[in-house]
Amino acid sequence: MASFLEKIFEGLERSKDRVVLREVRGEQFVSVSGGELLELVQRSRAWLRACGIHPGERCGMLGANSILWVAIDLALMAENVPVVPLYSRQISREIAGMLKDCRPRLLLTDDAALCEGVAAAWADAGPADLDFPQRALFDEVVHGSQLALAPLKPLARSDDDLLTIIYTSGTSGEPKGVCLNVRNLNHMTGCTSERLNQLMGASSEPDRIFLYAPLNFAASWMLMLSALLRESVLTLSTDLNRLAEEIRLSAPHYFLNVPTLLERVKRGVEDAITKRNVAIRSLYARARKAWDREYAGQKRGLDSLWLALGRKLIFERVKSRFGQNLRALICGSAPLAPETQLFFLMLGIPVLQAYGLTETTALCTLDDPRVPPEPGYVGTAITGVEMKLGESDEILVRGPNIFPGYWNRPEETARVLRDSWFHTGDQGEVNARGNWRIIGRIKNLLVLNSGHKFAPEPIEDTLLQLLPGAQQVVLVGNARSYVCALVTGPVKPAAVQAAIETVNLQLPHYRQIRNFAVIPNAFTPENGLLTAMGKLRREAINAKCAKEIEAMYERKAHA
Repeated sequence: MASFLEKIFEGLERSKDRVVLREVRGEQFVSVSGGELLELVQRSRAWLRACGIHPGERCGMLGANSILWVAIDLALMAENVPVVPLYSRQISREIAGMLKDCRPRLLLTDDAALCEGVAAAWADAGPADLDFPQRALFDEVVHGSQLALAPLKPLARSDDDLLTIIYTSGTSGEPKGVCLNVRNLNHMTGCTSERLNQLMGASSEPDRIFLYAPLNFAASWMLMLSALLRESVLTLSTDLNRLAEEIRLSAPHYFLNVPTLLERVKRGVEDAITKRNVAIRSLYARARKAWDREYAGQKRGLDSLWLALGRKLIFERVKSRFGQNLRALICGSAPLAPETQLFFLMLGIPVLQAYGLTETTALCTLDDPRVPPEPGYVGTAITGVEMKLGESDEILVRGPNIFPGYWNRPEETARVLRDSWFHTGDQGEVNARGNWRIIGRIKNLLVLNSGHKFAPEPIEDTLLQLLPGAQQVVLVGNARSYVCALVTGPVKPAAVQAAIETVNLQLPHYRQIRNFAVIPNAFTPENGLLTAMGKLRREAINAKCAKEIEAMYERKAHA
């Protein structure tokens, strides 16, 4: 049976005259056909061979999403060279540490200055006796020589051959290199195609897909490979500051999202409504309440009228910002607030939630697009994947999507792969429909000195919904007698106090928040307090904000 990579190359040959990949550049597209992309791949393979790169030698890739990134990535896989994708916004010292861990023969980049920054941090990132890898620019790899084109067909590979090493975010401790092999990708690309077929139905036109998340993330990489396997036009974002314009111009059928973006869209719409005239504000409020009642099965007499007017005058206009083709949004990386998912459903935009880790080849679950999504849940297990609950309701997974292990970390591998099950570290639950809900990370559980323990994430997410100006909310309280909160961003203490009082009404006494501190500057990957994926580095936050945390407990103690 042909591998996923062989199928991609065969598909590109069939699409040699059709646009398959493009970048948004202002109001225009830079595009390549299947045949043109294959030629870029062939040129890259010829360059790699001329440099004496052998199968099994690793290659780092550092840069923004681009046609050249995709071409070189395919070329490296075709030459049996494991790819180590790196995030251009990561701290240089962390990138250098990852490179020293996997020891690539090459580092390819689209940004010479960024590469120099990593080289400058090299000495401070681990063993001092390692030389910085050979480096080259993407353009040099693809266009830098007049070498004869390499063959089209990828080199033969076995199911166990290493394809990539993707470094996890590292919410605590050093990032670990997740190894994924041919078997993992053969299975997962089949699963994604199955779900996308369900979404698109009997459509005769190519899928239009938009991608803004970096290709070093497992989910983004999976979407890119799935797009090339299917009859698709994949559009790559090139300017996150123009994301709304790029989406409108691309007019996608679907695209991958993180909760932060969708929640930002929701807040933006609601803020814009407050600035409109009284008639629009009143209509929105009535239509919103009508929608809530209809969804809850408690429809009233005039609800159909208000909902029809709301859809005609407000909801459809908001939806049109995503282009005229939108079928659904796909959301992963963290649980999406039910209120946000319901908001988009009100607009006529289903949000399909996914759950997975890099170690599970990006996915374990995904909402079935043929079934109405259940807000707060992340869908059912995908084909061929088994899931169950272990101790402390930890989610355990097994199947052909599970990674073979961490690079050079046998002890860590043995800790998470036990009795054929992968221990995710996530706490969850599953309902009678087989839909999974993610509660939080087990290692993030707050353990009070009373012995009570709970996941902080649901409370943090609820507070964020009540505080539109807040960037992050972090609960603290390990080994303390009560819980406090850190809130970042331009929020007023009175607003935080009101939100906490609202939340506390729904909580048992030991989870109630007794004090808080507002920190003006948000946590970011650049200041080391968020991972590259935007997840909280709680240990680093506790250390950085130690004075503020102590002050909260001292003030409460003396109150």
